[in-house]
Amino acid sequence: MNLTHRTMGTVVSLDLRTAAPDEIVTRAFAIFDEADARFSPFRDDSELSRIGRGELPLQGASADMDEVLALASAFERASGGAFSVWRSNVLDANGVVKGWAAQRAAAVLDAGGAADFCLNAGGDMIAHGVPADGQQWQVGIRDPRRADRLLGTVVLGEGALATSGTYERGAHIVDARTGEASHHWSSITVLDPDLTVADVLATAAFAMGADGPAWAHEEFGSSVIAVDDTGRMVVSGPVKWARG
Repeated sequence: MNLTHRTMGTVVSLDLRTAAPDEIVTRAFAIFDEADARFSPFRDDSELSRIGRGELPLQGASADMDEVLALASAFERASGGAFSVWRSNVLDANGVVKGWAAQRAAAVLDAGGAADFCLNAGGDMIAHGVPADGQQWQVGIRDPRRADRLLGTVVLGEGALATSGTYERGAHIVDARTGEASHHWSSITVLDPDLTVADVLATAAFAMGADGPAWAHEEFGSSVIAVDDTGRMVVSGPVKWARG
């Protein structure tokens, strides 16, 4: 069963291979709506916007906001400042929130009895169980220079994958150490058991530039597939490519 839900400026799709109660699926999708209402930088009434304008002190923030900002601070320190949710005194947590929300939604599905599923939140994916007996979940990795071409297909199994790149929004990922857009990579895909980690690392590694993929693998044990601005692919860590 394939289900879709438009939220957070993207489409969340759920490929559900075993039955689960409707209310569990509804609750999983609602997590994204709640995250959008709380963290959207485009909504004047969001908690994030109120904090950014100084209307709400951080001491009065919700537990969810505290959790996301703590994650952001930890990755900012780990990346030596290349990754940050603050830019010119503007707060934007998009580099954390989508993966964080998807990881939470997957936990709801799992706890609710959805044994076999793949959740895709605008290209950030988390899989659980199997698509069919004797099979594993597989994901195609897009060539950032050609929309009609894949770099290859990886075996995701039970795990998560997130990609940051320039092919949809241009050079929008900033190295917070310099305040300038990072141009070394065309795309970076990170595979990790946790989608929150994969999502943040994809952005942080992209922002860091040439050293980003090796840093993500060495510091966090994640596998990274990176394509530079000449089209050369660099793989850090083990990646199981599907035959085909």
